[in-house]
Amino acid sequence: MTEDVLLTADADGVRTVTLNRPEAYNSLTVELKESLLTALREASADPSVRAVVLTGAGKAFCAGQDLKQHVELLQAGDPAPLRTVQDHYNPIVRAIVDTPKPVIAAVNGPAAGAGAAFAYAADLRIAGASANFLMAFANVGLGPDSGASWTLQRLVGYGRAAELMLLARKVGAEEALSLGLVTEVVPDEELAGRAQSLAARLASGPTVTYAKIKQVLTVAAESSLEDALAAEDAAQTVLGGTADHREAVEAFVAKRTPNFQGR
Repeated sequence: MTEDVLLTADADGVRTVTLNRPEAYNSLTVELKESLLTALREASADPSVRAVVLTGAGKAFCAGQDLKQHVELLQAGDPAPLRTVQDHYNPIVRAIVDTPKPVIAAVNGPAAGAGAAFAYAADLRIAGASANFLMAFANVGLGPDSGASWTLQRLVGYGRAAELMLLARKVGAEEALSLGLVTEVVPDEELAGRAQSLAARLASGPTVTYAKIKQVLTVAAESSLEDALAAEDAAQTVLGGTADHREAVEAFVAKRTPNFQGR
């Protein structure tokens, strides 16, 4: 992993992954995309990591694809610009959605294109007051990628998603909150602390339960009621036998705070 373009830090069971090209609004080069994918997979596999925060360095969360690199490859006749969807963007989104750990996007400043889509794929989104979201694909003659066609309409509905994509309309933090696009808006200077606090709360919780909640929600988003009921039943069968469930029940009866171990 190249630390110049991506930084990671661990505290209280939380791994913070920071896109680190602030001079370019954290736009996505091949190097950054590959580093991000590696970091997400490592966080998912590391048992000491119980929650993940994804954020950007400087004044932006992520401006999406680095168009300077993109146009250079196009002009050279390199097929890489089109291959990046299957090689990078799709695997990154799968890594965010499929990880059993809760993922919080701490959105500082602009989040555009694939950058916005990465935030949509997270489980929770905390926005700084200066944050904004832009589905910029139509402006560069492309359709949505990075799962935005799937995640955005599940957050705000088909009609609003179509509007934001077709018109490439920028959405500020307060509007994003009213649309249900973000979980919370805080002053910019409080964003990092708030995201860490929320992630630490999740990290101290029943993480095996969180994994099943994520799994069941994904199934329910794309299946029938019967399939959703079956997925819920299967999850409850597993969770009912966990140490965390027993600990939670015993703590409730004893009127004490449970000590979850994630198993």
